[in-house]
Amino acid sequence: MRQKTHFSVAELVSVSLFSLFPPFPREIRTRRDIENFDNFARAGMKPSVAFLLLTLGAVMNVQPVQEKASLLYPYGLEQHDQKNPKLDDGSSKKISLAVPFTFYGKEYRTLYVNNNGVISFDTRVNQYTPDPFPLADGRTFVAPYWGDVDNVRGGDVFYRETTDPTLLARVTKDINQYFPKIPYTATWAFVATWDHVAYYGSTTNKGNTFQAVLTTNTKTSFIILNYWDIQWTTGAASDGDPDTGLGGTAAHAGFNSGDETNFYNIPGSQTDAIINITKTSNVNVPGRWVFQVDDFKVTGVPTEAPKVANSNNCWL
Repeated sequence: MRQKTHFSVAELVSVSLFSLFPPFPREIRTRRDIENFDNFARAGMKPSVAFLLLTLGAVMNVQPVQEKASLLYPYGLEQHDQKNPKLDDGSSKKISLAVPFTFYGKEYRTLYVNNNGVISFDTRVNQYTPDPFPLADGRTFVAPYWGDVDNVRGGDVFYRETTDPTLLARVTKDINQYFPKIPYTATWAFVATWDHVAYYGSTTNKGNTFQAVLTTNTKTSFIILNYWDIQWTTGAASDGDPDTGLGGTAAHAGFNSGDETNFYNIPGSQTDAIINITKTSNVNVPGRWVFQVDDFKVTGVPTEAPKVANSNNCWL
């Protein structure tokens, strides 16, 4: 956790003078930076002061920002989330679900939230370099972004099981919008969020923020994948560049039933293009993919391949 910053009188004077003649400060790298800057602006601060506060780290111990228009559902300690241990290739404890969740026609009552971007049923997944689906070893899991996360170097992995009416109402509204022909009212949800997590071997402050939401009404099940900020694709142990987090065996996103027949790979998986998953969608919302998973169905998937990394094109 960051320590609070204390300024001397000389430093405060220099900050005041600096604000009179502000150069354009450091690059705003993440959507969280943009959100923080927007919060300062709403408070009536001059842009130069807001930039300085962000640059100097004057606002400390900030919980994940939750805007109403955010792609992400609320998460963090304020939402009573649990948090995974700081452990490379680690995972949550075994989580017993209050209601069964149906995935590829089978009911599951336990799962693990794995640091390396995987929610697995009945067994942990410590593997850090992803394999393409289908897997031959019978593991059943959803991979929001399977790559070599190292939360020791940065970031947190949050999760919670919930029946909060406000959250369920939002989930229900979204599902009804995307699947208007399927009657659905969510009665349960499980929210897992990887918040600005670093990659193994990183020499930078790059971080990925993404989320998986499992929801059911005890009969029909959906999984919502949200990609808010993706800055890296590969850890150094997967032949990635420690200075960029790119190259090597890139991250994988998709679903594996465990039976070697039923699976789905989100386009761009294990290619450089996966970094642009924040711009892709099967429900016309950039950065969001939604699937009915009790009897797994693929709907709304574009036929055009995603663009390679660093493209400015939006693929919907």
